[in-house]
Amino acid sequence: MLYLLDANTLIDAKRDYYPIGSVPEFWEWLVFNGQQDNIKIPMEVYEEFSDTKDKDGKKDELAIWAEIPDVREALFFREEAEQDLVARITYGGYVANPTDDEISKIGRDPFLLSYALKDLENRCIVTTEVSKPKKQGANRKVPDVCKHFGIQCINNFQMFRKLNFNTNWRNFQNL
Repeated sequence: MLYLLDANTLIDAKRDYYPIGSVPEFWEWLVFNGQQDNIKIPMEVYEEFSDTKDKDGKKDELAIWAEIPDVREALFFREEAEQDLVARITYGGYVANPTDDEISKIGRDPFLLSYALKDLENRCIVTTEVSKPKKQGANRKVPDVCKHFGIQCINNFQMFRKLNFNTNWRNFQNL
């Protein structure tokens, strides 16, 4: 299974439970799984956090981490989005005739989902968004749009379990 990460999985991890400086094992584990082709991040998603700034206007820790050549090489998904699939997700999953404001609100999610739509059996979206089926249009959540298209979608903790993350993961790799 190839897990395609939504930007919020890394943004939330850095902010809430796996700060880069405090739990470097998590970030090394991500790179390792990228090298194993278990985890990838499409360009459109990578751009969402690769230029994030801190309160002083400087690149934040996540943006700096994302620029490390080994990180980028391991995690960057090298496919290009198929525009017909992006359009199918946008118009069929969010809004049939979106305004510019709605397109802005939807963001990069249709690109992310289009990569999974290309191979429903072997690709899975990972997001921290929570299903809210009553939301409509540009307010729809990733899990709900995934469900609409039959795309596999899990949260980050489910992926951590499936890929056996723990802070001592390197020792378990050698068993």
